[in-house]
This record gives sequence, structure tokens and C-alpha cells, in this order.
Amino acid sequence: MRRPKGIKTKKSIAKRFRVTATGKVMHSSPGRRHLLSTKNAKRRRRLGKMAQLSPREAHKVILSLPWSH
Repeated sequence: MRRPKGIKTKKSIAKRFRVTATGKVMHSSPGRRHLLSTKNAKRRRRLGKMAQLSPREAHKVILSLPWSH
């Protein structure tokens, strides 16, 4: 199906989220920018990985990223 002319990607959303080939919406975990010395190594490793967005929130993100799926 062709996309309508003039539809645009929300660039602020595109910088924060990634859509996988299977359609999952991934995001980076918050809490990884500063104050890392108070967090233990296990927590820092876990925060460094991408996390999957809930299906309810993912639907909103996919609407803002028309060319991702």
C-alpha cells in the first residue's frame, strides 16, 4: 500500500526508539546518564541494554514512525 504524500516521521521519536524486523519497539533504559558511581555493576550492565516497550505504548510510537514497518 502506498503512503499518502506529505506524511512525515517524528524525528524526536525516531531518535529515541528503534523498531526491530519483527515489529518490536525497543528503547534505551533511563538512568544511564549520570550518578553511575552509586549504582552497582549489575545494574549498570542491565541499564545499558535496550528494553522492549509495552504494546500499548508501542502502538503510539509506531504511529509516529510511518516508514518503520
